[in-house]
Amino acid sequence: MPDIKTRILILSDTHNQPGITLPNLPVDVAIHCGDLTSRSQIHEFHSAISLLKKINARLKLVIAGNHDYTLDAPFFWNQLAPSLAEKAAPELIVEKYGNPGEARQLFNSYSPEIVFLDEGIHRFSLSNGADLKVYASPFTPSRGPHWTLGFQYLPDQYHGFAITKGAVDIVITHGPPLGVLDEIIPSARKYPPHVGCKHLLKAIAQARPRLHCFGHIHEGWGAKLVTWRRDNIASGNDGGPDYEGAIDQDATITTETLDTLLPSQQDSPEVASERQRRLMAFWTDGYRYASHCANDPHPLTPGRNTLFANAAIQPSHKDTRNGGLQLPWIVDIELPATSTTP
Repeated sequence: MPDIKTRILILSDTHNQPGITLPNLPVDVAIHCGDLTSRSQIHEFHSAISLLKKINARLKLVIAGNHDYTLDAPFFWNQLAPSLAEKAAPELIVEKYGNPGEARQLFNSYSPEIVFLDEGIHRFSLSNGADLKVYASPFTPSRGPHWTLGFQYLPDQYHGFAITKGAVDIVITHGPPLGVLDEIIPSARKYPPHVGCKHLLKAIAQARPRLHCFGHIHEGWGAKLVTWRRDNIASGNDGGPDYEGAIDQDATITTETLDTLLPSQQDSPEVASERQRRLMAFWTDGYRYASHCANDPHPLTPGRNTLFANAAIQPSHKDTRNGGLQLPWIVDIELPATSTTP
């Protein structure tokens, strides 16, 4: 059976921000890539549920982010809660953060419309007839021992993302892979410019899903259609495979980034005017759109291409160009039709 055109709304890092309005355009599935909250307080999860319910989709898939740390029960109750107990009475902690498991149960109460995904592979039959297989993971590398929140591991630790080639169509993670829409704005701290996960890059380069969506790095907002190299992956400086080299940069197409979207001081008046016109048009729509189906100018070939989308809604506080919220993505891709065989 031919693949089925499927429309997907992608957003991330809403952080319980006021003023978020999502398009009412009907989509086949909506995906939230984590950081629904800012401080993981129970009232923030209620607000996040209210936002998700407004999306015009029968299925909404959600993962946690590092700010949603009460959903990481071992971290919260074994590490964070004891330190909070030194400053607040237990009943005040429960009032703010809920009882153990309360936030997770909140999502479960809205299933099957809203589905909270644990790490691993999940399968869904969409109402448009498409078969959707996703891999989800909330885990991201922290920036050091003093930056660790929920679902994080230290940069020198290994986290395996168990995705075999051809096993899934879409990968949903909170953070980006190394080198793809993961560049941060320089600061006084001596972080490398690219802060994505090298272990995730390896997994994606091997699995080559049709779509990989994420957020976490707010200034990395954007989308690009990556082309993977056909030849063998070269060796890196450590003698291991160079998975960054698995991307054919010359054949990769950048759909949009903040650098291509937002005006800058270096723009000529003509360029600045055109950028402002485009930006206002997207804001009127309420989303940034991309389509990579068979009849589009840049069709997505399974196994050869992966569409990456960073859909962080909250801007980086370090990006002075961006005074408002960032746009969600709506993308059209083709997915396999549902089969009656297992």
